[in-house]
Amino acid sequence: MKVAVIGLGYVGVPVAAALADAGNKVVGIDILPGKVELLNKGKGPIGGKEPGLDDLIKLNVQKKRLRASMDYGECRTAKAVIVSVETPINDKTKDANYRPLKAALRSLGANLREKTLVSVESTLSPGTMEKIIKPILQHRSGLKVGRDFFLVHAPERVTAGKLLSNLRTVDRVIGANDPGSLKAAIKLYSTITRGKLHPTNWVTSEIVKAAENAYWDVQIGFANEIALVCEDLGANAYEVRELVNSCPFRNMLYPGAGVGGPCIPKDPWLLVSVTSQGKVSIIPAAREVNEFMPERLAQLAEEGLREAGRRIKGARIAVLGFSYREETEDTRNTPSVKVIRELRRKGAEVIIHDPYAPSQRGYHIIRDLNKAVRKADALVIVTGHRAYRKMDLAKIGRKMRRRVIVDGRNVFPQGLGGRRFVYRGLGRGDY
Repeated sequence: MKVAVIGLGYVGVPVAAALADAGNKVVGIDILPGKVELLNKGKGPIGGKEPGLDDLIKLNVQKKRLRASMDYGECRTAKAVIVSVETPINDKTKDANYRPLKAALRSLGANLREKTLVSVESTLSPGTMEKIIKPILQHRSGLKVGRDFFLVHAPERVTAGKLLSNLRTVDRVIGANDPGSLKAAIKLYSTITRGKLHPTNWVTSEIVKAAENAYWDVQIGFANEIALVCEDLGANAYEVRELVNSCPFRNMLYPGAGVGGPCIPKDPWLLVSVTSQGKVSIIPAAREVNEFMPERLAQLAEEGLREAGRRIKGARIAVLGFSYREETEDTRNTPSVKVIRELRRKGAEVIIHDPYAPSQRGYHIIRDLNKAVRKADALVIVTGHRAYRKMDLAKIGRKMRRRVIVDGRNVFPQGLGGRRFVYRGLGRGDY
């Protein structure tokens, strides 16, 4: 069966490779020529360490089961089309920005043929399938959902660093509003996942996907708020967490320097932006707490420098970690950006180190840790890479101008007592 996958990002690439490996003829469609060129050479067009993915791409390109194109005309002969276009939000209004998705749908609709399955894997505000996706596809194609073609919402559940593993093992929700669409989707997805497929309708699947990440955000927000309480009261949030979780049915998460990635910072807003029933307060409040944590890290840096006899203005600060999560190069919505901006606003000179993340406009990344910490007045750990957990502190300390460490990821759970460092840690009121 020929399958077209629209959007060669962190969602589209693994699903395209998995479908090809299941024996389908798969074409990935993207508007960026660089991605198309890389995939056609048998190389992964996304970064980071993704176990098994590059090998799977190379194998299936060689077997001519996987290729890429910029031509939406490829959809005319496809029996299934996967739509995996990102759905960002407006930074000011927090409303969904569906311009990229709408553009993709218009191009798909003009090339849609009868009996084709369209599966939208993008995260959506509740009601988007009915109000936006269905009308665009029907208008552009002249076809009717459920009668002439099939349409489902099958939101992805992948995580950077575990793309293939999640795709193949995690349960999936399949939202369909007619039996034919559901049957076609189950037949397709059962070839690439061992997880259970849960059938429901469009709006429920939309709510479920956004709620999954809103739930996680709220739990992180709770942990971060407890961390702030512990700082004020001289307690250790990590000990508090451990003891809370000794009580049955409690699973308090770790606090940290901020929430990043493509989903959690935006999906809660996709969920609450469309509701008019009652007062929505818990989810926005969690967002507010989590957005504050990078600013708190910068405050801790200022406090630590003050104790070391140095003003933050003009201080040289090495920010350790630019990717949004450890052991990846993925920088989407990284809290490091907010930490760096706040430190610069306070007048600090900021040096950035990361073992994986690439440089980008305004943020030059240094790979050499020794070079990054040389003559630094403070180190601010934003991402918990293993390289930072294995640092030789005696060696690092000799290279620094002042010995201040701000720990945003509990890299040093025992603190730095006796090592002649000024130490500040998020949630660590016990230093």
